[in-house]
Amino acid sequence: MPEVTPTPPGMKSQSSVEDLKSRLEWGEPAFTILDVRDRETFNDGHIMGAMAMPVDQLVDRAKSSLEPSRDIYVYGETDEATASAASSLRQAGFECVAELKGGFAAWKAIGGATEGVSESRTPAGADDYNVVSRLQDEASKS
Repeated sequence: MPEVTPTPPGMKSQSSVEDLKSRLEWGEPAFTILDVRDRETFNDGHIMGAMAMPVDQLVDRAKSSLEPSRDIYVYGETDEATASAASSLRQAGFECVAELKGGFAAWKAIGGATEGVSESRTPAGADDYNVVSRLQDEASKS
């Protein structure tokens, strides 16, 4: 008889935001999300529950606060920055490190939970249908 009990996705060296969201929805507590962007960017908005570990302090802070066998999802400003941070963690002895492809922007695009200064001003999706507001925002940027 085929296996019918659903199982949560496992760790991969490169994970999609959907993989992470699925693990969160399963309620799996045994992983950590690291945001390696600068502190100001992190404070502005980040994946809910992510820990700020700017890339210049990443290895030292991770070694002092995380077990080497812990499942870690890491994201930075770009996929290249994410890959570099993940590589640093792997070289430092962390065994289960996943690069979160697309980072914060991809997470927001699928409606993942966020927190931070900017995020608290605008609930997820609140401005999606407010065309006038979006056009004003675009006009003010140019």
